[in-house]
Amino acid sequence: MNVVAADLEGTLTTGETWRGIAAWMQAHGRAGAYRAFLFRELPGVLFTRLGLRDRRAFQDGFMERAARLLAGLDQEGLARVAEWVVSTELWPKRRPEVLDELWAAQQQGRRVVLCSATYQPVLEAFARRMGEGVVALGTPLVMEGGVFSGRLEGPVRSGVHKAVQIREFLRGEALYAAYGDTLSDLALLELAEHPVAVYPEAALQAVARMRGWRVIG
Repeated sequence: MNVVAADLEGTLTTGETWRGIAAWMQAHGRAGAYRAFLFRELPGVLFTRLGLRDRRAFQDGFMERAARLLAGLDQEGLARVAEWVVSTELWPKRRPEVLDELWAAQQQGRRVVLCSATYQPVLEAFARRMGEGVVALGTPLVMEGGVFSGRLEGPVRSGVHKAVQIREFLRGEALYAAYGDTLSDLALLELAEHPVAVYPEAALQAVARMRGWRVIG
Protein backbone atom coordinates (compact mmCIF):
# COMPACT_ATOMS: atom_id res chain seq x y z
CA MET A 1 0.00 0.00 0.00
CA ASN A 2 2.56 2.52 -1.18
CA VAL A 3 0.45 4.80 -3.40
CA VAL A 4 -1.36 8.01 -2.46
CA ALA A 5 -3.64 9.66 -5.03
CA ALA A 6 -5.02 13.18 -5.12
CA ASP A 7 -7.39 15.19 -7.26
CA LEU A 8 -6.14 18.61 -8.36
CA GLU A 9 -8.71 21.42 -8.64
CA GLY A 10 -10.48 22.07 -5.37
CA THR A 11 -8.24 19.56 -3.61
CA LEU A 12 -4.65 20.73 -4.08
CA THR A 13 -5.55 24.20 -5.33
CA THR A 14 -8.51 26.56 -5.41
CA GLY A 15 -7.40 27.68 -8.87
CA GLU A 16 -9.06 26.53 -12.08
CA THR A 17 -7.38 25.52 -15.32
CA TRP A 18 -9.91 27.33 -17.52
CA ARG A 19 -9.22 30.61 -15.74
CA GLY A 20 -5.52 30.19 -16.37
CA ILE A 21 -6.11 29.45 -20.05
CA ALA A 22 -8.37 32.50 -20.32
CA ALA A 23 -5.62 34.66 -18.80
CA TRP A 24 -3.05 33.19 -21.20
CA MET A 25 -5.25 33.92 -24.22
CA GLN A 26 -5.88 37.49 -23.10
CA ALA A 27 -2.16 38.05 -22.60
CA HIS A 28 -1.21 36.56 -25.97
CA GLY A 29 -3.53 38.32 -28.38
CA ARG A 30 -6.31 35.74 -28.33
CA ALA A 31 -8.84 37.50 -26.13
CA GLY A 32 -11.38 37.77 -28.96
CA ALA A 33 -11.35 34.03 -29.61
CA TYR A 34 -11.86 33.31 -25.92
CA ARG A 35 -14.71 35.82 -25.61
CA ALA A 36 -16.45 34.26 -28.62
CA PHE A 37 -16.06 30.81 -27.06
CA LEU A 38 -17.39 31.99 -23.72
CA PHE A 39 -20.38 33.65 -25.38
CA ARG A 40 -21.31 30.34 -27.00
CA GLU A 41 -21.05 28.62 -23.62
CA LEU A 42 -23.26 31.10 -21.72
CA PRO A 43 -26.56 29.22 -22.23
CA GLY A 44 -25.00 26.06 -20.82
CA VAL A 45 -23.60 27.98 -17.87
CA LEU A 46 -27.02 29.45 -17.15
CA PHE A 47 -28.86 26.13 -17.41
CA THR A 48 -26.30 24.51 -15.12
CA ARG A 49 -26.62 27.22 -12.49
CA LEU A 50 -30.40 26.85 -12.62
CA GLY A 51 -30.06 23.12 -12.03
CA LEU A 52 -31.42 22.27 -15.49
CA ARG A 53 -28.23 20.51 -16.59
CA ASP A 54 -25.92 18.14 -14.75
CA ARG A 55 -22.94 20.16 -13.51
CA ARG A 56 -20.28 17.49 -14.00
CA ALA A 57 -21.50 16.68 -17.51
CA PHE A 58 -21.40 20.36 -18.43
CA GLN A 59 -17.92 20.81 -16.93
CA ASP A 60 -16.58 17.82 -18.85
CA GLY A 61 -18.14 19.09 -22.08
CA PHE A 62 -16.74 22.56 -21.41
CA MET A 63 -13.24 21.11 -21.03
CA GLU A 64 -13.60 19.14 -24.24
CA ARG A 65 -14.75 22.18 -26.19
CA ALA A 66 -12.25 24.56 -24.56
CA ALA A 67 -9.40 22.33 -25.67
CA ARG A 68 -10.06 23.43 -29.25
CA LEU A 69 -8.83 26.90 -28.30
CA LEU A 70 -5.32 25.45 -28.08
CA ALA A 71 -5.44 23.57 -31.39
CA GLY A 72 -2.36 24.05 -33.55
CA LEU A 73 0.14 24.39 -30.71
CA ASP A 74 3.13 22.05 -30.73
CA GLN A 75 4.49 20.26 -27.67
CA GLU A 76 6.63 23.22 -26.65
CA GLY A 77 3.72 25.60 -27.09
CA LEU A 78 1.46 23.44 -24.95
CA ALA A 79 4.17 23.23 -22.31
CA ARG A 80 4.43 27.03 -22.21
CA VAL A 81 0.68 27.38 -21.80
CA ALA A 82 0.70 24.75 -19.06
CA GLU A 83 3.48 26.52 -17.16
CA TRP A 84 1.56 29.80 -17.47
CA VAL A 85 -1.60 28.22 -16.08
CA VAL A 86 0.25 26.67 -13.16
CA SER A 87 2.45 29.66 -12.32
CA THR A 88 -0.31 32.30 -12.55
CA GLU A 89 -3.42 30.40 -11.43
CA LEU A 90 -2.98 26.97 -9.90
CA TRP A 91 0.22 27.17 -7.84
CA PRO A 92 -0.45 30.58 -6.22
CA LYS A 93 -3.81 29.21 -5.02
CA ARG A 94 -2.44 25.90 -3.75
CA ARG A 95 -3.57 24.34 -0.46
CA PRO A 96 -0.34 24.03 1.59
CA GLU A 97 -1.89 21.82 4.26
CA VAL A 98 -2.82 19.16 1.72
CA LEU A 99 0.46 19.38 -0.19
CA ASP A 100 2.32 18.98 3.11
CA GLU A 101 0.55 15.65 3.64
CA LEU A 102 1.55 14.44 0.19
CA TRP A 103 5.16 15.46 0.72
CA ALA A 104 5.12 13.65 4.06
CA ALA A 105 3.80 10.56 2.30
CA GLN A 106 6.71 10.75 -0.12
CA GLN A 107 9.17 10.93 2.76
CA GLN A 108 7.56 7.78 4.11
CA GLY A 109 8.35 6.02 0.86
CA ARG A 110 4.93 6.25 -0.79
CA ARG A 111 4.36 7.21 -4.42
CA VAL A 112 2.21 10.28 -5.04
CA VAL A 113 -0.11 10.26 -8.05
CA LEU A 114 -2.16 13.24 -9.20
CA CYS A 115 -5.46 12.16 -10.77
CA SER A 116 -7.37 14.93 -12.49
CA ALA A 117 -9.74 15.79 -15.30
CA THR A 118 -7.45 18.65 -16.30
CA TYR A 119 -5.30 18.46 -19.42
CA GLN A 120 -2.23 16.26 -19.12
CA PRO A 121 0.37 19.01 -19.83
CA VAL A 122 -1.13 21.21 -17.10
CA LEU A 123 -1.18 18.37 -14.59
CA GLU A 124 2.42 17.49 -15.43
CA ALA A 125 3.47 21.11 -14.88
CA PHE A 126 1.81 21.10 -11.45
CA ALA A 127 3.41 17.76 -10.60
CA ARG A 128 6.85 19.17 -11.44
CA ARG A 129 6.25 21.98 -8.93
CA MET A 130 5.67 19.33 -6.29
CA GLY A 131 9.04 17.72 -6.89
CA GLU A 132 10.64 14.66 -8.41
CA GLY A 133 8.71 11.44 -8.60
CA VAL A 134 5.15 12.81 -8.59
CA VAL A 135 3.08 11.06 -11.28
CA ALA A 136 0.44 12.91 -13.34
CA LEU A 137 -2.63 11.10 -14.69
CA GLY A 138 -4.72 13.72 -16.45
CA THR A 139 -6.77 13.95 -19.64
CA PRO A 140 -4.46 13.24 -22.60
CA LEU A 141 -4.45 15.40 -25.73
CA VAL A 142 -4.33 14.07 -29.28
CA MET A 143 -1.28 15.21 -31.24
CA GLU A 144 -1.26 14.96 -35.04
CA GLY A 145 1.77 15.81 -37.14
CA GLY A 146 3.51 17.29 -34.12
CA VAL A 147 0.70 19.70 -33.21
CA PHE A 148 -2.34 19.52 -30.98
CA SER A 149 -5.45 18.52 -32.92
CA GLY A 150 -7.84 20.19 -30.48
CA ARG A 151 -9.24 16.80 -29.49
CA LEU A 152 -8.95 14.80 -26.29
CA GLU A 153 -7.75 11.22 -26.19
CA GLY A 154 -10.82 9.50 -24.83
CA PRO A 155 -13.18 10.90 -22.20
CA VAL A 156 -12.35 13.63 -19.72
CA ARG A 157 -10.76 11.85 -16.76
CA SER A 158 -13.37 12.70 -14.17
CA GLY A 159 -15.65 10.49 -12.07
CA VAL A 160 -15.42 6.80 -12.88
CA HIS A 161 -12.91 7.50 -15.67
CA LYS A 162 -10.52 8.87 -13.05
CA ALA A 163 -10.95 5.73 -10.97
CA VAL A 164 -10.36 3.50 -14.00
CA GLN A 165 -7.15 5.36 -14.78
CA ILE A 166 -5.74 4.96 -11.28
CA ARG A 167 -6.72 1.27 -11.19
CA GLU A 168 -4.80 0.71 -14.41
CA PHE A 169 -1.83 2.51 -12.89
CA LEU A 170 -1.97 0.46 -9.69
CA ARG A 171 -1.99 -2.90 -11.53
CA GLY A 172 -3.45 -4.68 -8.54
CA GLU A 173 -1.52 -2.72 -5.92
CA ALA A 174 -3.61 -1.31 -3.07
CA LEU A 175 -4.25 2.41 -2.79
CA TYR A 176 -3.20 3.67 0.63
CA ALA A 177 -4.96 7.06 0.61
CA ALA A 178 -6.88 9.32 -1.74
CA TYR A 179 -7.86 12.99 -1.55
CA GLY A 180 -10.83 14.61 -3.29
CA ASP A 181 -13.28 17.49 -2.91
CA THR A 182 -16.43 16.69 -4.91
CA LEU A 183 -18.81 13.81 -5.43
CA SER A 184 -17.16 13.18 -8.80
CA ASP A 185 -14.11 12.04 -6.79
CA LEU A 186 -16.17 9.42 -4.97
CA ALA A 187 -15.11 6.52 -7.19
CA LEU A 188 -11.46 7.43 -6.55
CA LEU A 189 -11.96 7.83 -2.80
CA GLU A 190 -13.73 4.49 -2.53
CA LEU A 191 -10.62 2.73 -3.84
CA ALA A 192 -8.48 3.95 -0.93
CA GLU A 193 -7.87 2.45 2.49
CA HIS A 194 -7.82 6.01 3.85
CA PRO A 195 -10.13 8.36 1.89
CA VAL A 196 -9.86 12.06 2.72
CA ALA A 197 -12.45 14.69 1.79
CA VAL A 198 -10.77 18.06 1.25
CA TYR A 199 -12.92 21.15 1.76
CA PRO A 200 -15.74 18.99 0.40
CA GLU A 201 -18.85 20.16 -1.34
CA ALA A 202 -22.07 19.44 0.55
CA ALA A 203 -22.80 16.13 -1.20
CA LEU A 204 -19.34 14.71 -0.51
CA GLN A 205 -19.40 16.13 3.01
CA ALA A 206 -22.54 14.09 3.70
CA VAL A 207 -20.95 10.91 2.34
CA ALA A 208 -17.76 11.48 4.34
CA ARG A 209 -19.74 12.04 7.54
CA MET A 210 -21.86 8.94 7.00
CA ARG A 211 -18.84 6.72 6.30
CA GLY A 212 -16.56 8.22 8.92
CA TRP A 213 -13.97 9.52 6.50
CA ARG A 214 -11.42 12.12 7.51
CA VAL A 215 -12.22 15.66 6.42
CA ILE A 216 -9.82 18.53 5.87
CA GLY A 217 -11.34 22.00 5.97
